[in-house]
This record gives sequence, C-alpha cells and structure tokens, in this order.
Amino acid sequence: MGTWNSRGLRGSTLEELINRSNEQYLEKKLALIQKIPTPITPVSIDKDHRHITLAYFEQKSTVDYIGVVQGIPVCFDAKECHASTFPLANIHEHQVRFMTSMEQQGGVSFLLISFTQTDDIYYMRHQELMKFWKRMQEGGRKSFLRKELTEDFYLPQNQGGIFIPYLLGLQKDLDCRD
Repeated sequence: MGTWNSRGLRGSTLEELINRSNEQYLEKKLALIQKIPTPITPVSIDKDHRHITLAYFEQKSTVDYIGVVQGIPVCFDAKECHASTFPLANIHEHQVRFMTSMEQQGGVSFLLISFTQTDDIYYMRHQELMKFWKRMQEGGRKSFLRKELTEDFYLPQNQGGIFIPYLLGLQKDLDCRD
C-alpha cells in the first residue's frame, strides 16, 4: 500500500484546472466528467483534528477522471512532469489495464500531461501511450521524451474560457480513429 504525504499533492494545480474545466464543460452541456477520489485510511490526525497527517491508500485507484462526452464514455489521468523526460513509472500497470478496457468497450482513454518547464499541456492518446508502454516492456526506454510526442496534440490553454480545453484533443483523437 502507498502512503499519502505531500508528494501526493504535486498535481493539485493541474487537477484544479481540470476540475474547473469540467465544471465549464458541464455548464455548456458538453460533458459530464467526475473526479474519482482515491480512498484513504487515516492513520494520524493533527491535534486539532482538522488535518490528516498520515494515511494509507485503501486500494489501487483506476484513473483520475471518468465520465461521458456527448454519449462517448471517457476516462483519463492527469500527470505532471517537471522535466523534458516523462518516466513511465508515473503510470501504473493497473491504470493501463483500466484504460485499455475502456478502449475495448468502445470508450476513449487518454492522459493529460503537464510539462511544467515549458508550461505545455499534452493530450496523449491511448494508442500513443501503448507505443511507449510496449517499447518499455520489450526492454527499451522506461520513459519518453517530450520531443517524441505528436505536436498536434499539445493543447492551447484557456481557450474559449476553458482552462484546459481537452475536448479539442478528444476531437482530434476521434478524427484519427475514423
């Protein structure tokens, strides 16, 4: 089991922007996306009983977000990267299995990766993730470089009032499947 500590808050800014984007998509009746909370068991609470200072994850979570976009089931995970190399260790095997199952059921799964050095957000299609995942499983690199990514899937920020307009990436993703 994993232990919760301050490292678990690394992606909180990215997640907050995604949560606000999800609210805007809901208001515009474009999507219904829910943040999936990770169940934890508190072990230690501060003396005022207001803050959990130590906890254990109860179970492996699936992905950060699940929902539906115009009748299409979607799931995605949000990741932050502070360098130009993204370690595949940041993606867990059970997450890849869940995302693959979503794809097999006719849904769409993807990652939103924030490259903080360049202030870029990237929509990674499941197919692209699997290319890197397979390379790793076959003994290749256990990471991928930012420059290996398809330029078409970098997202503009704050377009049309949406902080992270990932539906643009989703539309491109769907267009690639036709």
